[in-house]
Amino acid sequence: MSARYQVAGTTAAEISASIESGIRSAALAPGDALPPVRELAARLAVSPATAARAYQELRQRGLVVTAGRHGTRVRPRPPVASRRSALRPPTAPGLRDLSRGEPDVRLLPPLGAHLAGLAAAAGEPVGYPAAGVLPELAEAARERLAADGVPATELTVTGGALDGIERLLGAHLRPGDAVAVEDPGWANLLDLVAALGLRPIGVPVDDDGPLVAGVGAALAAGARALIVTSRAQNPTGAAVSAERAGELRALLAGRSDLLLIEDDHAAELARVPLHPLAGATPAWAFVRSVSKPFGPDLRVAVLVGDETTVARVAGRARVGAGWVSTVLQRLVLALWRDPAVAGLVDRAAGSYERRRTGLIDALAGHGLVAHGRSGINVWLPVDDETSVLTALRDAGWAVAPGALHRIAGPPALRITVSSLDEAEIPDLAEAVARAVRPAPGAGFTA
Repeated sequence: MSARYQVAGTTAAEISASIESGIRSAALAPGDALPPVRELAARLAVSPATAARAYQELRQRGLVVTAGRHGTRVRPRPPVASRRSALRPPTAPGLRDLSRGEPDVRLLPPLGAHLAGLAAAAGEPVGYPAAGVLPELAEAARERLAADGVPATELTVTGGALDGIERLLGAHLRPGDAVAVEDPGWANLLDLVAALGLRPIGVPVDDDGPLVAGVGAALAAGARALIVTSRAQNPTGAAVSAERAGELRALLAGRSDLLLIEDDHAAELARVPLHPLAGATPAWAFVRSVSKPFGPDLRVAVLVGDETTVARVAGRARVGAGWVSTVLQRLVLALWRDPAVAGLVDRAAGSYERRRTGLIDALAGHGLVAHGRSGINVWLPVDDETSVLTALRDAGWAVAPGALHRIAGPPALRITVSSLDEAEIPDLAEAVARAVRPAPGAGFTA
């Protein structure tokens, strides 16, 4: 724990509030270790049970994580707003940053002309009674989903994929319930599960998606929900194959006690066919956002599912945020209808494909096996994340540690290729190879 910050309090509530204040003020940074329960209890002159309750409350709220002999630490991205100084710092000058997992802004469709078109066509202001899902957007979404084999009778709109998943989990589950998630998986989703007080059960993933045996084990362990990334899985690039989809459908058939959630965040950017699981269970939902192909600032996702599930999500929205802006919905519809935009998205998909496969092939030339069937990331298993990350930093490259994405899986690195120029691939592959297998006697700086 930071020597600058001293936890205070005589009750569990006061102690947990003190630690939360330290996180919010950035005196306690992500990853900082907290004292063992007995040490904290002795320091504060409280019982070990009081200190343990404080830590339990923080764990249930997703602020800290306890990992066996590694003790209790502040989560990498705890769900509490911190001072601006505690936000993610920029990459050190001179480093090529391949760590962020974001689309290349150079390949996103420009919005100016479509915004101008919306302004020119704007009619009377929209009031509360007229707000909601635009019928035109719903019709277009159903057509696009039907082309991929996704039934879309019941439909609503949410503020992005993660917003939709949060609403789904909140509508079906309660704190303490178990959720089967991919391991490795999307770091934001793992953080969300923790913040909701849910218990994650990791399901191993290979190039074809979640392993059937892993899903079966999660079900046997009491999972109430299963979240599957259809394709462009973050961080591994996995995509559910036709054979894997059939096996999972057979396993899940008739599971009335399970909520099945599919996340197709890459949508038009994924150059692999979609093999949906939609409808395999009575309670299901399929979420497709527009952020990756059209821009992260477009916080819109289409959510379809069974009647009860969609009604719960839409009903909860009505007593909260209400609806997703109809201005955003009209902008998305305009982008969908523009053939020129479709061409730009297709070119972006092709560019990501070349960069991803190019890096995987270049790493293979150095004897390294990396993964990435689809999407914008390459997943590289390594023996020691810290040493490889440090060596790459010294060589001028910043990539993401696999620890952000893992529950119990082995160490690895995530390399985002979206901003990687094809001409840089040989140099990056060589730097990675040297970092993974340093020359005898070579060291690295701390």
